[in-house]
Amino acid sequence: MSEEIKLKENERLDDLQLSGLQIIQDPERFCFGMDAVLLSGFVRARNGESLLDLGTGTGILPLLLSAKTQCGHLTGLEIQEESADMARRSVALNHLEDRISIVTGDLKEAGTLFAPASFDIITCNPPYMIGEHGIANPKEPKAIARHEILCTFEDVAATTERLLRSGGKFFLVHRPFRLAELIVTLTRHKLEPKRMRLVYPYADREPNMVLIEAVRGGNSRMTVEAPLILFEAPGVYSGEIREKFGY
Repeated sequence: MSEEIKLKENERLDDLQLSGLQIIQDPERFCFGMDAVLLSGFVRARNGESLLDLGTGTGILPLLLSAKTQCGHLTGLEIQEESADMARRSVALNHLEDRISIVTGDLKEAGTLFAPASFDIITCNPPYMIGEHGIANPKEPKAIARHEILCTFEDVAATTERLLRSGGKFFLVHRPFRLAELIVTLTRHKLEPKRMRLVYPYADREPNMVLIEAVRGGNSRMTVEAPLILFEAPGVYSGEIREKFGY
């Protein structure tokens, strides 16, 4: 680690096992999970396209996509300054300052931070749970990451509609129990679902994640891809997860 990039209390440095990338995380706040990794593998991007990641956290998606795609520039927007600071230091640690920018701000106010229709691609791994029910401390970073405390999916869709160019693509990961709501909200904001893949922990279980690609102003037609199975046995990843994601 360079002398300029120092870990703070409770922080750790994790190897992403991809192109030598590393990320700074704090287990006391929030660490990325398999959903972010799967979303990074679901994204399709062309050479030179600009990408915005809403609610980037510690910058996991821009970091992974810097290696997995040929995007010209990637921007991460994060409301929590401590997470944004970790993301910036991870960007510097990996010498990616020329490709990745981290902006601190509220996605509900992103229209004041970025020009309308200024991105080719937008990604988001939003909070899955509705409201603050059962949360001991709504200001706790893990609660903010998991529950719709600071933003709703409606906010995410509205911001994406404003910032995504016509024909641009929106990629997200969410929970299947909200699938009907997700599709209705996306179409209301002119984000037409075009591709969907359900993720199953095991072949005989219910899906616990859904990956969706929507196109700004696209025509009505969606492809449902083959199921993605995470584990073939307890502790044993499926062949696709091993081959495509390196686990």
